[in-house]
Amino acid sequence: MSKLTDKNENIAEKVVEGYKKIENGVVNGYKKIENGAVEGFNKVSDKCIEKLFAKEGESVEDAKKRLSGDK
Repeated sequence: MSKLTDKNENIAEKVVEGYKKIENGVVNGYKKIENGAVEGFNKVSDKCIEKLFAKEGESVEDAKKRLSGDK
């Protein structure tokens, strides 16, 4: 009976290892997608501010500050 228990514990450890690898892969994949979406949004937002709201010679950062009311 001890051999069977040892085998079951070994199988359980392998299952947990496999689950953690899958979980880490999914989480890392999600983070990459999320970061890519945020970076893409920020690029589009910066271009819109540059083209639509920035005054001549004003940087995007300065335009953002001016529009938000920060000085």
